[in-house]
Amino acid sequence: MASTSSPVRRLDPADPAALHDQAAAQIRRAIAEGQAAPGERLPPARDLAAVLGVNRNTVLRALRLLREEGVVEFRRGRGITVTAAPRAAALLAAARDLLAQARRDGYTRDDLINLIRDLPDP
Repeated sequence: MASTSSPVRRLDPADPAALHDQAAAQIRRAIAEGQAAPGERLPPARDLAAVLGVNRNTVLRALRLLREEGVVEFRRGRGITVTAAPRAAALLAAARDLLAQARRDGYTRDDLINLIRDLPDP
């Protein structure tokens, strides 16, 4: 995320999730995928807003959520800095455990994907 040309996708106003939650998810994912490591600064909120296609205040609200999670910190005069990677590693471990359990129960990866796809969104 050192630049605004990152593969973060624009937010979907038709999505039932609030825009600031979508923005937080996109930033969280970009950090988890290594686009910004702990200690690195994020682009300014106005630049992130332009990339995500939302208002700067929406991005600031998303960044406050990430600060509450301990993913970023606001440093006076230094901008917004990544403090920790999101729980992507924990999510990946849970997915592996789920796949292992599905295989033990006779389900294939495709069966599991279809089961997940058919679940209603929370």
